[in-house]
Amino acid sequence: MLFFPAASVVLAGLASSVSAYFVVTAPKLHDQWANGDTRMVSWSKGALDGISSFDIEMSQLSTDGLTLVAKNVPSADSSEKSINILLQDVPPGDDYFLLFINSTHGVMHATSPRFSILAAGTASNMTATTNPKAATVTVSGAPNPTRAFATTFAIAANAASRLTLRGSETWGVASAMVGCILGAAWTLL
Repeated sequence: MLFFPAASVVLAGLASSVSAYFVVTAPKLHDQWANGDTRMVSWSKGALDGISSFDIEMSQLSTDGLTLVAKNVPSADSSEKSINILLQDVPPGDDYFLLFINSTHGVMHATSPRFSILAAGTASNMTATTNPKAATVTVSGAPNPTRAFATTFAIAANAASRLTLRGSETWGVASAMVGCILGAAWTLL
């Protein structure tokens, strides 16, 4: 009998359930932000996805580089699920988007829809919305990935959580352990 490892990976992936989601609710597609204004960034995410914090980065499609906005943004138990961003001297453009990412491990959780940043004093097509209970982060200047994050939040107390396995994951770990034991026994024989 031929064994195809790729097929077993596909079958294991089909057997596991996906209960995680991460959706950016603001900014919306074609929103216009202006320098000098404060805008709210908000999200909705799964409760059991294991993401207790993440980083927010801003990118512009027409230029290289990133603007590092906020590191360790708390997300697990936060009822706010938003932060405010104050823009100062950010180059105008209609091709900006936000990345919601774990920059330490390179895991992308979500991206925002494309939005515009206008010059200071320009009227935007929307009223400024903010969350008075959320933190405000000031972002200034052109994209520069060598510049530090504009804000770093304290690491959440429950960021290191205990490993819990669901049914299909338990079977996967148990089969791997049995395979290791059988392999060791076969080697010793």
